[in-house]
Amino acid sequence: MLIGEYTHNLDSKGRLILPSKFRDEIGDRFIITCGLENSLTIYTESGWEEYVEKLHSLPFHKGDIRAFVRFVLSKANQVETDKMGRFTIPPNLRKFAELKKEVIITGLNDRIELWSSEKWEEYLKTAKENYENEAEVIGELE
Repeated sequence: MLIGEYTHNLDSKGRLILPSKFRDEIGDRFIITCGLENSLTIYTESGWEEYVEKLHSLPFHKGDIRAFVRFVLSKANQVETDKMGRFTIPPNLRKFAELKKEVIITGLNDRIELWSSEKWEEYLKTAKENYENEAEVIGELE
């Protein structure tokens, strides 16, 4: 299970250390692509295959779905960690997520998200404001 929040810095070559707890779960090869709210998402290879299957099951004749699938798949990259647990985030993805130095790494059970520290703080502020209301709605679903 991928859970928790970690902070690491990008080095001058655009490499990031993946927390060892996450490396144990995800392995040394994985897929990274654009995520939502200017984040990046990391999938295990098997998790990526499942995700792509879901994307391919969507009605491709709809323009908004086509655009979403094209965007996510065109930005995807397979990456590997080195002996020190670092991996290189491709420049186009660093630009998309506005990653400069400090990166927040969050576990979301079956995938990992990468955020610029600034974007993460903005997101948390909004999420915190809505947390209790959303908890009530989710509680009603039980």
